[in-house]
Amino acid sequence: MIRSLLIVILIVAFLILSIPILIVEWIIGKFNPYARDISSLRIVQFMFKLILFVAGTKVTVIGEDRIPKDTPVLYVGNHRSYFDVVLTYARCPGLTGYVAKDSMKKIPLLSSWMKRLHCLFLNRSDIKEGLKTILQGIDQMKNGISMCIFPEGTRNEASDDTLLLPFKEGSLKMAEKTGYPIIPMSINNTRNIFEAHRPFIRSAHVVLEYGEPIYPKDLPKEQKKFLGAHCQEIIQNTISKNQSLV
Repeated sequence: MIRSLLIVILIVAFLILSIPILIVEWIIGKFNPYARDISSLRIVQFMFKLILFVAGTKVTVIGEDRIPKDTPVLYVGNHRSYFDVVLTYARCPGLTGYVAKDSMKKIPLLSSWMKRLHCLFLNRSDIKEGLKTILQGIDQMKNGISMCIFPEGTRNEASDDTLLLPFKEGSLKMAEKTGYPIIPMSINNTRNIFEAHRPFIRSAHVVLEYGEPIYPKDLPKEQKKFLGAHCQEIIQNTISKNQSLV
């Protein structure tokens, strides 16, 4: 219970106290947009690392050296918990925008930070609007910003970590259309931080493994045609392999 209260206090305090920071960052952006973006990234990463620390989360990371440092990438991963974003964003080496559900736009201050961090808001019930969001992601990758998407389309609430929802093929278009690599992210046990026993936050050991980069243009025709299913298979196999570590 104490962890839950502390994290709520941390988040609320950050959102309120960061209002002047948003203003300063806006001014910096008028002269140096890249400096503003990097500053915003590091501020939020510090906050996310603090949240993980207060939550008592032990993190094992595998394969972080597989992430290319000289090109944007499309991160794709399984999605079991709100903490998936906290865990993975805290480790992004460079500018990265996440694709989130469009209802997040309605949350004051949080949505301001998300927009500042190049996050995009996806309307899952409107195909036309969803396509516009993917096209925005393509443009951002072409401008040097990595993107992250959870192709299951929603949080998977199955109690078994190894059971994934089908990956939506359209979510991989950002890599197909830009030629930039896909980085599979396999995440084990984040559900046991919060969702498995909400509203309480408890200490947990989570495993995050980054897979080898996938270049869609280099894949055989059948794997290229069903890129989502190919990524899902890789992630599912890795999750099963790492389940014994948690």
